[in-house]
Amino acid sequence: MSTSIPHPDFAVERFSRCPDARFQPAPADGVLPEGFFTTTNLPTYVRLGGEWRMPREPRMDGALVQDEQGVLWIREGRRVRAGERVVVGHAEDGSEGVYVNTAYLGGGGEGEFKFMTSEVSREKPIDYAQMARLLVEERERGGYPVWVTGPALVHSRARADMTWFIDNGFVGALLAGNAVAVHDIEASIFGTTLGMSGTGEATSGGHGLHMRAINKVRAAGSIAKAVEAGVITNGIMHACVTHQVPFVLTGSIRDDGPLPDVVTDNVAGQDAMRRHAVKATMAVMVATALHAIATGNMLPAFVTEKDGSLRELATICVDSSEFVVSKLKDRGTHQAFGVVTNAQDFMHILRLYVERELSARAQAPKGT
Repeated sequence: MSTSIPHPDFAVERFSRCPDARFQPAPADGVLPEGFFTTTNLPTYVRLGGEWRMPREPRMDGALVQDEQGVLWIREGRRVRAGERVVVGHAEDGSEGVYVNTAYLGGGGEGEFKFMTSEVSREKPIDYAQMARLLVEERERGGYPVWVTGPALVHSRARADMTWFIDNGFVGALLAGNAVAVHDIEASIFGTTLGMSGTGEATSGGHGLHMRAINKVRAAGSIAKAVEAGVITNGIMHACVTHQVPFVLTGSIRDDGPLPDVVTDNVAGQDAMRRHAVKATMAVMVATALHAIATGNMLPAFVTEKDGSLRELATICVDSSEFVVSKLKDRGTHQAFGVVTNAQDFMHILRLYVERELSARAQAPKGT
């Protein structure tokens, strides 16, 4: 299970002596006051009227903003409007009215949110059984697991496994780029990805098949309409449409097409991804550096349950390169569990362990 995170005991003297947080108005739209408090992804508490409160929609690299109703939010600087009340100060120990709970990091010692501190190795053992339990528990509790995928997942023949996870309710939302959808749709229509057959062999005229796939979807009007018209008959995007799993496809400067569903404005793309990140109760990132780090920056390190308790937001990052996993953790997503392996092996083995976990639970006596 995910690690539970205790709330600090705010009744102790060190907290009762802390002042309320200080606010200053934003001087202009998208401009924060000098000395604004910049947030981390860790549990954060702001003292107002002698009471410690947690802001909504936590993430790193944001500002603490109080709305007209007195509710605290963490907002990206570009979203702050002129005159809004913004917390100022730098201290994270409560001495300026803001406390960041780092006590549960590093074995319970008093820690600090930092960049560039990862230790990732392909020699570390991979606990597939634990990851399978986490996924099954998320489904059982009605959680919102966000999957972030790169095109290598499609090229490596892990496409069928990703489709299985969507079909069986383990995906709350899919965040990816144009290429993931393009090559998945190419595989559905033509049986190739970037012109390669399922055995990895180039096919005659295959170099243009992804463009033909894009054209068919553009002619249909959208991915969903292409599914409805029978143009797309299987695969990842077909499963998302069929099971009404939301997806966000964000574009890049090198995209072919792109598909009509792709968000080509970077800021609009961030906002679209953020709408799912704020609901995430787990994250699985497979074979994508750009989208994994972008999503990691939007995620808190914890989940706030309905009863107000906190638990760690389980985050799994998979890549064949240690660099990508290290980079994610170095950008502050310290809770990420790094898996250094290829997408095909990871997806196939994880599915095997999830099926095993489901079978064991089905056979277990009720009440155990």
